Amino acid sequence: MPKQLTTPAEKLRELLNRPGLLVMPGCHDAISAKLCQQAGFETAFMSGFAVSASRLGQPDTGLISYAELLDQGRNICSAVSIPIWGDGDTGFGNAINIKRTVQGYVQAGFACIMLEDQVAPKRCGHTRGKAVVGRDEAAMRIQAAVDARNEGADILIMARTDARATDDLEEAIQRAQLFHEIGADINFVEAPESVEEMREYCKRVPGHKVANLIEHGKTPLLSHQHLEAMGYKIAVYPLTLLNVSIQAMKQSLHDLKNGEQTQTMDFQELTRAVGFEDYYQQEQRYRLPDE
Repeated sequence: MPKQLTTPAEKLRELLNRPGLLVMPGCHDAISAKLCQQAGFETAFMSGFAVSASRLGQPDTGLISYAELLDQGRNICSAVSIPIWGDGDTGFGNAINIKRTVQGYVQAGFACIMLEDQVAPKRCGHTRGKAVVGRDEAAMRIQAAVDARNEGADILIMARTDARATDDLEEAIQRAQLFHEIGADINFVEAPESVEEMREYCKRVPGHKVANLIEHGKTPLLSHQHLEAMGYKIAVYPLTLLNVSIQAMKQSLHDLKNGEQTQTMDFQELTRAVGFEDYYQQEQRYRLPDE
């Protein structure tokens, strides 16, 4: 009997069961996801911030819709074979909406969905103006997602709290503990502001924990060895690729405007990156004898 295909969620569970820190870049479209895989990363995270910026040209303030995130995720997941984590924002409604969101992310090909406790419309965790729902409603959101998973949606649940910014670290830790008790596969306290806060979170909350590492953001950028020793399982860099791509595009536009030679990769390297070599191989396989 042929071996059964491994689902994205099964692939991700295998990665999480390995010893050591899982390092994960952020992606925002199919080509950035392909580049992550080509660089040897075993998983990647579809950032809502980055998708909102690249698809809408708008800030991460709840402007992007469920359908737009789902469509972007479907393109990303179909472009690669590595498991992809998807930003599910607040779940886009009540408990029934959240279950539908989880099921939709499974159908799109995601291995994991991140859900958070912000008031809708939400915003980037490292920007001002955030608000969170009460603890009971936050728990309800994660319970609905866990129920969807337990009812057959083959996906991991990452439960995020932004209560560190709106309340204090103690409230954030208690919410993360609650999310773990409910059954979230991964928990995530957003934007701790010191090494001491990061250490306290890791010490007091069981389960797989995420360090969200944004260049020049609120959380200290520690080495992989330091993060692992502290107790983190996942280190995600959600905005690095978006950041450097905007920086490179701005520089190139400046060069072009001023009639200067802009730095680019070799055209053959560009065609390889987007998949022409694979296409040519398939084209040759199906070429007719008289062509």
